[in-house]
Amino acid sequence: MKYAQVKADGSAPVIRDVTSRVEDRFCTLRWRWPDGVQAVCIHKAPAEETESREYPPSGLKLYTREEYKANNGYRDRLDDIGLVSYTVYARLTENGETVLVRQEEGDNRIVVSAGKARIYYSINQKKGWFQKAKTVQMSITAEVPVSREVLCYVKKRGGYPAGKDDGILFPFVQDFAAGRSVLPPIEVGPDDYVRIFFTDGRKYGLYYELVPE
Repeated sequence: MKYAQVKADGSAPVIRDVTSRVEDRFCTLRWRWPDGVQAVCIHKAPAEETESREYPPSGLKLYTREEYKANNGYRDRLDDIGLVSYTVYARLTENGETVLVRQEEGDNRIVVSAGKARIYYSINQKKGWFQKAKTVQMSITAEVPVSREVLCYVKKRGGYPAGKDDGILFPFVQDFAAGRSVLPPIEVGPDDYVRIFFTDGRKYGLYYELVPE
């Protein structure tokens, strides 16, 4: 259902004091209801998509004041990973038309962490007798599908690399499905060492946890 919008001003009722509590993959939202508002519309989206979406956004959920009282808030299951944004819009009727109050200052919005998916990795290095090269076998075990852009491996001579910039960086050429993925073995020099890193720790560290097996 599409709604018209009205911008918050001195007379329009607005949602304030939005709080959240996350427990066992469920998020409970609470907020201060303005006088005269009997229902709200709630929008949920990945936090990074909030600024660029259309308005009014699609996928709104109607939630009444009676439901709020009965449930002591709004309870929602977190099936995503990373940061999730909830926006609560006051729902009004003006001249027979249903409208939502748009609050540009953002007091009706809150961002919660839905947790991180774990990515387990293992690296086995073998060198045969009378061989100059070492064989490296890498495996990735992911709780959710992971894009190839998330991870890279780094090769360094003389010791293990400390970070993605400490050696020669190599991208992965395929995405990782949920579950265990064993990569084709690669050959490196006898004094080379390999580790796996995030390509962008600040970005992808919000969504995943990289754990050595």
